[in-house]
Amino acid sequence: MKKLIIAFSCLMLLNSCVSKKKFTELENKNKEIQDLLNSATVKLNSCLEEKAGVSATLAALKEQNDHLKSNNQDLISNTKDLTVLTKKGADNLEKSLESLKEKDLKITRLQDALTKKDSVTLAIVTSLKGAVGISDPDIEINVEKGVVFISIADKLLFKSGSYTITDKAKEVLFKVAKVINSKPDFECMVEGHTDNVPFNGNGILVDNWDLSVKRSTAIIRVLTKELSVNPAQLIAAGRSQYVPLVDNNSIENKARNRRTRIVVMPKIDQFYDMVEKEMKNQIKK
Repeated sequence: MKKLIIAFSCLMLLNSCVSKKKFTELENKNKEIQDLLNSATVKLNSCLEEKAGVSATLAALKEQNDHLKSNNQDLISNTKDLTVLTKKGADNLEKSLESLKEKDLKITRLQDALTKKDSVTLAIVTSLKGAVGISDPDIEINVEKGVVFISIADKLLFKSGSYTITDKAKEVLFKVAKVINSKPDFECMVEGHTDNVPFNGNGILVDNWDLSVKRSTAIIRVLTKELSVNPAQLIAAGRSQYVPLVDNNSIENKARNRRTRIVVMPKIDQFYDMVEKEMKNQIKK
């Protein structure tokens, strides 16, 4: 019994030696892992929805393909007993075969484009998540359909009613610049958002529209002039109070709605270029 009491005392002593700092680090690491899990879950659900839509399209095209094949077979069967095909019958058969080839080519292109898009999306999620490395309750990062949304609370960037960047904000923007610079072929839209409290004009700004746009351009100036982001990648936008996350019915909700959202997205023409290239490759084959 005495040995058991001594062992228990030693165990309690070891537990008390775990530093508060180490505990906090573990707690933060756990939160970071949970955030990554949540983002991955959102991405998985989005991919499943997108896959379901494309599968429906493929099913419709395959049904049309089967219909054309059936028509083609019927035409061939009807001409088996004929010794000479009429010119009109030959033309109809040729058109049917050409239409069948076109449908088969469309299905192939769609399947190839879907496979490549899934690969690109996976690469985006993996690389950008690693590049961001931000763990802060006032910064939300979501990935949806290959587009990265980084939402930053205004209290990290500006003082109330101001569009002057704070020193603390530059630490956050440094990590945002790291994301943008890692994807030079992407475009980034910087959106300013306000709550519904009317802005008191100061002779320069008229209303919340002006304030939201000014905050966007202020961030862009820091990204380009101090953090070496290519200006050609950036788009300035102000949404004023009209796209709130929640109702502006409390101090807390208004604080959530005052934010800057940075949208990191592939250029639309790049996806179409990829499809066009695949079409040319199929034609050559």
